[in-house]
Amino acid sequence: MSQLRLFILILVVASSVNGQNPPYGIETRISNTSFLLSTAGDTLADMELIRVFSDLNFSQPVYLIHSGDGTNRLFVVEKAGIIKVFNNQADVTSVKVFLDVRDSVNAGPSEAGLLSVAFHPDYKSNGKFYVYYTFGSLFSRVSELAVSTNPDSADRASERILFEIKQPYSNHNGGQLAFGPDGYLYIGLGDGGSANDPKNNGQNTQTLLGAILRIDIDSTDQNKAYRIPDTNPFFNRPEAGLPEIWAWGLRNPWRFSFDTVTGALWAGDVGQGKWEEVDLIVGGNNYGWRIMEGMHCFDPPSGCDTSGLTIPVVEYAHPDDGFSITGGFVYHGFKLPRLSGVYLYGDFVSMRIWGLKYTDGQVWENKLIATSPSKISSFGQDEEGEVYVVGYDGKIYTFNDSYILH
Repeated sequence: MSQLRLFILILVVASSVNGQNPPYGIETRISNTSFLLSTAGDTLADMELIRVFSDLNFSQPVYLIHSGDGTNRLFVVEKAGIIKVFNNQADVTSVKVFLDVRDSVNAGPSEAGLLSVAFHPDYKSNGKFYVYYTFGSLFSRVSELAVSTNPDSADRASERILFEIKQPYSNHNGGQLAFGPDGYLYIGLGDGGSANDPKNNGQNTQTLLGAILRIDIDSTDQNKAYRIPDTNPFFNRPEAGLPEIWAWGLRNPWRFSFDTVTGALWAGDVGQGKWEEVDLIVGGNNYGWRIMEGMHCFDPPSGCDTSGLTIPVVEYAHPDDGFSITGGFVYHGFKLPRLSGVYLYGDFVSMRIWGLKYTDGQVWENKLIATSPSKISSFGQDEEGEVYVVGYDGKIYTFNDSYILH
């Protein structure tokens, strides 16, 4: 029996034994390290990455996104505090500065700066967008801004601060913003930094740190610059947790995205010393940090109580496979039909990229498919669903069509 067939059989048997997982319970998954990633040094890296927009270079780019307004433009976020915009054309030769907030941003620490932008679902009509950046020593801020009369330039004076939070340390700032299919804004915050989560923020629902938040930015209430959706887990339950929290128990969610077909929320959560993980984020779920790192006990190192925890869909190990996960996107573009429905994610340090096939609650395949020419600061997506790799070397890459996922 082939390894793949044996792997699938194990999954099917595990599914029949465990049955339907409760929405707030621990989910049983098979670690991908025992089979697929153990062969990472073999000949699996058979999909080439090629550079696109070859006349463009960026300075410490950390994100790429489109505005969803039908203009086919792309926006690249630079860590120092600049967002640049350009036409999504292979022969494009120039960019424009869409937003410059360097006067407000503290980008000194390696994990700080302007980290993300999200465009309102009705951006075409209301011109609103949202940014996450660090400032001072050291705070995280989420703000709303608006485009000016020039569609390629934001109105810097329009900034409306939604909220700020003090960071106890300079690292683990999270920084992802994304609108869900429900129209709400989701915000990723790390555990506050240092190492080993010394304040145990991941398991403290009375702090916004170590969590993914969910807010309604189209309304205000309770003296806030936004409204709390009444379907949030801790809505009107102050004794249980802060109402903004959607999910918690995360160490440093570096890039999450919504599947544009299923609406599922995929996240890459950066590990501490041994394990990186991919999570499917569900409202009200606790993803385990610092009790667990990946699928393994962390504090305590053995015999930990996993009751009520949701473990990752897959994980990979240090040092063989990488050191710092970068979450990506589920592919639904047109140019690579053989990757349709595959979740793409990578590692910043090892520069490896994997494709994950996940259907009906099961991992059918999780395979190394490419190696990036650059450290992977982010993935990006255009209006057609094509996926890009944002290289920290200042270049943008994409996939060619030579890979077949079996």
